[in-house]
Amino acid sequence: MNHLLSTEDVDRETLEQLLSDADGFSEVLSRPIPKVPALRGKTVATMFFEPSTRTRMSFEKAAKALSADTVSFSPGTSSLSKGESLKDTVLTVRAMGVDLMVVRHKSTGAPWRIAEWLDIPIVNGGDGAHQHPTQALLDCLTIKQRFGTLDGLRIAIVGDIRHSRVARSDIFAMTTLGATVVLVAPPTLLPVDAEDWPVEVADDLDDVVPSVDVVYLLRVQTERGGASVFPSLSEYARRFGMNSARFDRLQDHAVVLHPGPMNRGVEIGYDVADDERSLILAQVTNGVAARMAVLFRLLGGEHDA
Repeated sequence: MNHLLSTEDVDRETLEQLLSDADGFSEVLSRPIPKVPALRGKTVATMFFEPSTRTRMSFEKAAKALSADTVSFSPGTSSLSKGESLKDTVLTVRAMGVDLMVVRHKSTGAPWRIAEWLDIPIVNGGDGAHQHPTQALLDCLTIKQRFGTLDGLRIAIVGDIRHSRVARSDIFAMTTLGATVVLVAPPTLLPVDAEDWPVEVADDLDDVVPSVDVVYLLRVQTERGGASVFPSLSEYARRFGMNSARFDRLQDHAVVLHPGPMNRGVEIGYDVADDERSLILAQVTNGVAARMAVLFRLLGGEHDA
């Protein structure tokens, strides 16, 4: 694996190795000094052309926990504002001695172009509404820690799937690991090519709730036009929100996930978000370990380090 750009082309053996490494790094992060020298001397650049809290901080924490150095890019204070091209920007940063880039960009495919221009590993930190592979890894890690495996689990992904890079990445990672994925959304929030994906599709959350092991909730992405195809957020919440009544109808072992940021009272109820069967904060914690596993693999870290 030279880059991590998508989950579509990652096989089960590779996913399982990444999850196994992430489990090990979870133990590292629980130590009094949560750090190992595995990537000492390496430099990781976080190139975020879109805003981010969780992903950016998680990658920076992951790199530092592996003893790598980090450099951070923000478009508002860069030469992009002076007309510099994307290509010249990344070539300039590479020339500073960077060993790996994490790229988030609003344009679908941008990390692929950067991977063509540069001779170092590229990690897709989210491109448009297309892919977000490390989010899928941390989601699978969170589920695996809870259930021991994804094999045989039934996972409902609910909400604005059309505009969600998380949904696309999760679908391929989860099904590769043996889960059945059910997409639950109004037709206007389903992608046009959903029939080509390895999923089931439903439009009534109440029909699906009693039969699933995991409910993965997505926010309506107003910045990408998600709200424009639904009458109102209150109507969306009534039909597709995980409120207390629906939560009570889940199987006793079932759990709820959400990639954040949450809109409480819309896709997830206030009480549901804070329930012990809501694994949202576990996802955040696991994000660091999962991203450590990716950096470790791409930069050739030593297991005995």
